[in-house]
Amino acid sequence: MAPLRLASYNVEWMNALFDDAGRLLADDQPSARHQITRAQQLAALGQVFTALDADGIVIVEAPDQSAHRSTTRALETFAAHFQLRATKAIIGFASDTEQEIAFLYDPARLTVSHDPQGVAAPAKGATGAPRFDSGLRLDINDDGADELVIFSKPPLELAVETGSQTLHLIGVHAKSKAPHGHVTPEDFKRISLENRRKQLAECHWLRARAETHLAAGDNLIVMGDFNDGPGLDEYEKSFGQSGVEVVMGLTAPPAMQLTDPHAVMALTQRIGLQPTSSRFWLAPAKRYFEALLDFIMVSPALAAQKPAWRIWHPFNDPKIPPNLSLAILTASDHFPVTIDL
Repeated sequence: MAPLRLASYNVEWMNALFDDAGRLLADDQPSARHQITRAQQLAALGQVFTALDADGIVIVEAPDQSAHRSTTRALETFAAHFQLRATKAIIGFASDTEQEIAFLYDPARLTVSHDPQGVAAPAKGATGAPRFDSGLRLDINDDGADELVIFSKPPLELAVETGSQTLHLIGVHAKSKAPHGHVTPEDFKRISLENRRKQLAECHWLRARAETHLAAGDNLIVMGDFNDGPGLDEYEKSFGQSGVEVVMGLTAPPAMQLTDPHAVMALTQRIGLQPTSSRFWLAPAKRYFEALLDFIMVSPALAAQKPAWRIWHPFNDPKIPPNLSLAILTASDHFPVTIDL
């Protein structure tokens, strides 16, 4: 049997490519990507998804789920249009941001169900690891007082049956740390620190959920956009570690750790060769910069199967032909990440 391929892919503002009925807006109007039309972004996405040929894809920034829009309808329309093998879509708890976390999968190979863990907390929140659509009480300022932490994009928890094993999958879009808009240098530092606290709080919540699965011996995969990585910014020094390190549990016993070789490479080599999964234009410097933001972390039993991880980097992956490289650059500011089990 062919390996099981799972992917994580942040598609920049995918919601802008569909109307309220979930139909593709393949026209010459601007997409949410700079100087790229909706038709161009859709065509590029079709090419990338076809090349991935994944059994299941966690889509970060998936189309909106609301009273007037359906994430699953839009994604299944997209899949049918490009004749993808992954034809079925599922989401968990909707966000209020027009950016959802969804899973597009091949129903011939996978049986998938929404599988939220934890108990829903009361309005004031709860400590520990409550359900992701409720609130967590956590001291994120080290001032001795708990604060209420709420995910703007609740992680997607799925039970995935492959025929030979059950996987517990958590799709993630963690809090962005970047200040938005024009701010003073003082405000920039204040907002950056505040956002990092919130991002770390979300990662501690994710870690608590991961520990429950690991203690039970579950096959766990935590994947998505963490908006963070080892050594990503100077504010990390104020908190001791990145959110990625928190979720991986690198100070825990081996049986309670999650593995991602790209994260390990970044941790052990702060200067020099670095894997990256995203590419952004930095206006003050007038150039592009890259960062490692997208991860696929697996539990020890899955790591023992010696899976193959891959960042579909348009420049650094020699297996990617020029036409696919261009499509990856056109489709999103993130690159897909896959794992073959």
